[in-house]
Amino acid sequence: MIIKSLELSGFRNYDFLSLEFDRGTNILFGDNAQGKTNILEAIYLSATTKSHKGHKDRDIVNFGAQEAHIRTCIEKSGEEIRIDMHLRKTKSKGIAIDGTRIKKAAELLGLMNVVLFSPEDLSIIKNGPAERRHFVDMELCQLDSFYLYNLNNYNKIVNQRNKLLKDLFMNPSLKDTLSIWDSQMASFGGKVIERRILFTQQLNEIIKGIHSCLTGGKEDLEIIYEPDVSMERFEETLFLTQDKDIRLKMTSTGPHRDDFSFLVNGIDIRKFGSQGQQRTAALSLKLAEIELVKKMTKDTPILLLDDVLSELDSSRQNLLLSSIGDIQTIITCTGLDEFVNNRFEINKVLKVENGTVMPAGME
Repeated sequence: MIIKSLELSGFRNYDFLSLEFDRGTNILFGDNAQGKTNILEAIYLSATTKSHKGHKDRDIVNFGAQEAHIRTCIEKSGEEIRIDMHLRKTKSKGIAIDGTRIKKAAELLGLMNVVLFSPEDLSIIKNGPAERRHFVDMELCQLDSFYLYNLNNYNKIVNQRNKLLKDLFMNPSLKDTLSIWDSQMASFGGKVIERRILFTQQLNEIIKGIHSCLTGGKEDLEIIYEPDVSMERFEETLFLTQDKDIRLKMTSTGPHRDDFSFLVNGIDIRKFGSQGQQRTAALSLKLAEIELVKKMTKDTPILLLDDVLSELDSSRQNLLLSSIGDIQTIITCTGLDEFVNNRFEINKVLKVENGTVMPAGME
């Protein structure tokens, strides 16, 4: 799978932009705050319907404009597919595939698989559990439409249950209706837990060898899924914590509070690992993500590297770049020197400056 071209209008600092990408390695270089990351954000949006930075549509539309457009043309299994996305400041986004509007944004997921690696991802191990859940959710939503369906429904029910818990403060007689939400939460939440268990197993099958290679065989990495509640006792636990939840005015148990631990030689590196161990584990996680997408989709993802190589030492840079292989890769950086020195094949170089993108040579 590759991206052939990208068109933007009214998107971030781009009034209009039209780009064509090479099937191999593409470099976007330029000073900070010129618009390099904005291009990757547009690609990520086209694949997942969301900004990897968590920004709302209204914040993405060009200042002074009311709407933005993204047109992404991809090649998948020998066929060309066009994804059109219409972002508006005051309405929900519109999406069309080959000119046909889709009713739900979820229908887009899985059409174009991307793996994005940014400097923030290097902190996923040491940061809070919400970031680790987000990593798992975004990957699974691209790979498994059933997981997306169950997760969306679970999140809706949590929100509705939380609203009820707040209403109970003024109207205690509504307490009897809590059991209705509890039953639905347990049903959808149980399926979320079950899929996260399998996902962790699938990642562990791949990540062990990658991390051993990264550390010269000195470290053994294992990911442990830490569900907040078991599938079997979910509904019972919701019932037992009802009074607590009413006091807190929020749902205190469920997969929205799950976490994942990372053990290196049996030690939890979230708490006791060095920064080097945490960053190496994060790199292993991204490399495993690439291999898992290949395995599950029987296709290659598109790899987006957002100024991440400058955060890695030369040996880790080389390992990441050597893993690219036949994957279409789009890399942002502030200068070309680091890539020339690394001696790997670059197929296209583009200079980004103040919302314009120009072809550039390697001189």
